[in-house]
Amino acid sequence: MSALLPLVLRRLARPQHPGPPRRLPSLCRPSSSGGSGCGSGEGLLGQQRLPDTQAGSSRGPSSPAPPARDSIVREIIQNSKEVLSLLQEKTPTFKPVLAVIQAGDDNLMQEVNQNLAEEAGLNITHICLPAESGEDEIIDEILKINEDSRVHGLALQIAETSLSSKILNALKPEKDVDGLTDVNLGKLVRGDAHECFISPVARAVIELLEKSGVSLDGKKILVIGAHGSLEATLQCLFQRKGSMTMSSQWKTPQLQGKLQEADIVVLGSPKPEEIPLSWIQPGTTVFNCSHDFLSGKAACVSPGVHGISPIAEDVSLLAAALRIQNMVSSGRRWLREQQHRRWRLHCLKLQPLSPVPSDIEISRAQTPKAVEILAKEIGLFADEIEIYGKSKAKVRLSLLERLKDQADGKYVLVAGITPTPLGEGKSTVTIGLVQALTAHLNVNSFACLRQPSQGPTFGVKGGAAGGGYAQVIPMEEFNLHLTGDIHAITAANNLLAAAIDARILHENTQTDKALYNRLVPSVNGVREFSKIQLARLKRLGISKTDPSALMEEEMGKFARLDIDPSTITWQRVVDTNDRFLRKITVGQASTEKGCSRQAQFDIAVASEIMAVLALTDSLADMKERLGRMVVASDKNGQPVTADDLGVTGALTVLMKDAIKPNLMQTLEGTPVFVHAGPFANIAHGNSSVLADKIALKLVGEGGFVVTEAGFGADIGMEKFFNIKCRASGLVPNVVVLVATVRALKMHGGGPSVTAGVPLKKEYTEENLQLVADGCCNLEKQIQIAQLFGVPVVVALNVFKTDTRAEIDLVCELAKRAGAFNAVPCYHWSIGGKGSVDLAWAVREAASKESRFQFLYDVQLPIVEKIRTIAQSVYGAKDIELSPEAQSKIDRYTEQGFGNLPICMAKTHLSLSHQPDKKGVPKGFILPISDVRASIGAGFIYPLVGTMSTMPGLPTRPCFYDIDLDTETEQVKGLF
Repeated sequence: MSALLPLVLRRLARPQHPGPPRRLPSLCRPSSSGGSGCGSGEGLLGQQRLPDTQAGSSRGPSSPAPPARDSIVREIIQNSKEVLSLLQEKTPTFKPVLAVIQAGDDNLMQEVNQNLAEEAGLNITHICLPAESGEDEIIDEILKINEDSRVHGLALQIAETSLSSKILNALKPEKDVDGLTDVNLGKLVRGDAHECFISPVARAVIELLEKSGVSLDGKKILVIGAHGSLEATLQCLFQRKGSMTMSSQWKTPQLQGKLQEADIVVLGSPKPEEIPLSWIQPGTTVFNCSHDFLSGKAACVSPGVHGISPIAEDVSLLAAALRIQNMVSSGRRWLREQQHRRWRLHCLKLQPLSPVPSDIEISRAQTPKAVEILAKEIGLFADEIEIYGKSKAKVRLSLLERLKDQADGKYVLVAGITPTPLGEGKSTVTIGLVQALTAHLNVNSFACLRQPSQGPTFGVKGGAAGGGYAQVIPMEEFNLHLTGDIHAITAANNLLAAAIDARILHENTQTDKALYNRLVPSVNGVREFSKIQLARLKRLGISKTDPSALMEEEMGKFARLDIDPSTITWQRVVDTNDRFLRKITVGQASTEKGCSRQAQFDIAVASEIMAVLALTDSLADMKERLGRMVVASDKNGQPVTADDLGVTGALTVLMKDAIKPNLMQTLEGTPVFVHAGPFANIAHGNSSVLADKIALKLVGEGGFVVTEAGFGADIGMEKFFNIKCRASGLVPNVVVLVATVRALKMHGGGPSVTAGVPLKKEYTEENLQLVADGCCNLEKQIQIAQLFGVPVVVALNVFKTDTRAEIDLVCELAKRAGAFNAVPCYHWSIGGKGSVDLAWAVREAASKESRFQFLYDVQLPIVEKIRTIAQSVYGAKDIELSPEAQSKIDRYTEQGFGNLPICMAKTHLSLSHQPDKKGVPKGFILPISDVRASIGAGFIYPLVGTMSTMPGLPTRPCFYDIDLDTETEQVKGLF
């Protein structure tokens, strides 16, 4: 053991302030030989014996500390050190931190705390406040420490008169190592001592008595002048030892009689001068536990008797050591809590109605759990969520670090057959499956969904929260705004667009010198490059960091981006279907001095920033991706990036909250992440990597994360495997392929469907031939999944018009085509109970070994990767590149972007480029009209045929039916 502890023991015996040395009062028993006086003999633990006439004696500064106390303190500190070492063997970076909030000067206890903490291997920090600090100031500091995850324990060293109930209960119980809060005291009184912190002072009294061999059973204990938690803790501990405990204040009329009856007296506050020592019976053991005494600021106890008694000194040091022990216990609990914990999920009950009401009526009939309760149930800490209203919260990325050693759960992808206007219900299956797994099979599961764009919500498709009794709730909050992520993307995207045009204007209208001087201005006489400007200098090969040191040529090279307006690929965005923004002219005002050009708006979810959000795995990675987004080429054909424009930091600031996944819940109270929402036909069509990674840790080994890919398996699933899985490194276990009987009938040659017009009899009556013919599309999608080596379970969404023969036919043909299993599902009408069979099938398929593989090697030329997807996935005979597409491919290859994966922008309504071609088209040539690059997101995206990145509104958009009840503020008409 190091020399620190003996130093502490000696330090307590020295006078700490100028003036007369502190005298050590002797409150002890007479010696067995009948002698008296403090010098005549020592009792247990160095207690001096007290005759009824003894006024006091002192132990000099160099007197040794009582050996029994030293032994106890050494044992506690050594034990704490050993426990901490064992914890650090498993977690080398772990070192508990004790924070001490101190009001006023108390150097003695500050040094004691510091030295004992160092001896045990803890870190300690003192927050020193003025002695006159008020309640609010102290509470402010407490609240800061409460929220500091680096601190594992908090002790208060302030005047007893300042220890109000409000201050004490501001402490987080889990950090309250002095056992002051009502929560810790309540657990002690209830008998749950192993779950709480007990006052070190009270424990020290008990420890000293028990180590001395004193039996407490039947002893009369008097606690005088104690208040609050100390009084209650002492009473509780003594009573459990069989003692008869009395409590009294100094002004109690019967105090003398109580003192004469007591075997042991514990002083909870300084003894008033008017109370004579003669009231204490000879042979009585006395402990001074007053706050001022323990902090080294003892008041006089009687004339001629000053300072610290030997017994009180024992309590002071031992209490400090026991606080260290509590700190180690706090650290151990904290480490245990950091690990994955079993869910204690309370699922919500459903009461399905028939006929099934509208989606919004079902959603509104169910009362969701408060999101903080849901978060706690699935093992999230209070400081890991940021609450938005009552039912939504963002989850902080720090969770990934906490659970980094936790095994992942199983990873399930929900995809579908080629979409039809009749709908297939992938989101509904996703929700129904997790409701079945968790609410009915008691298996941890998480759904990970995309955030819907307002374009389709107010356009033609409606919302995307699922449907029937398999929904995310509240569905209006899910579909409208959520937590503002898409708005953040819109703001960031348009800031970058504005920066591009502004830079072109300023370069066209200024000399090199004027441009340079404005880019690097002198502020308060100081001229320096910003951090992002220094990064640009480095990319340009200029090593100078002093703005005045650049040569004229270097200034021009630094200041001019020389953007070629004809190569600009970065467009402005808005989250509304607006066909009249597909082609616009910008810069027509006279103030823009002729810098006009043709441009366009895209829908917000088509922004590359949305793709970056969906594929990033950390805040630092997102910043790097945003910085390397290519917005145009310069006049020499070199790429111009967001970093070159100096806007990366600002984009990151706008996106800093959007990167955190949004937590919601299903109708049955199971957890859902809603995060990112790229379209699958013009982007990669999957929710975020971060949501999946966090969910996989939270469900733990044996749990399931179910995520959805947009549109058909040929689009969303292919991109999930080739783009998202490359970015995340995650390996899927199962594909759930969704189909419906009536959608298969359309693929089999059924009549066209018009919105608002009743379905024709082919879709409402049994027609086995149409079903069999349409299963060719289902079989093709199964084959596509098999290209990646992942087992397929077919989920057949059942409608009331489907017949048993049609259902059995689809399941049989799916199994013949190679599906692991095919299961009819009824979650839309009865909730998770209707998908229990699907849940069992998915669990069985996930138990098989995954043979996952990518479709192509990214090192292949861009053209070959496009051809591989066209032929292997879509079934095309070949591809045809337009001259513009070929030119772009050549440029991107020359710029070093040829090794990126491919994200095909293609119609979702057919395996081919022609939306009206249902089933499985064959022998077609796939036309590639253009090729663009999302370098920040990390993929090349070819445009197949005529693909629009801005949808338009139909003749009768959904907004005709959407309204607000101004009395109740309830939204109407969403579906």
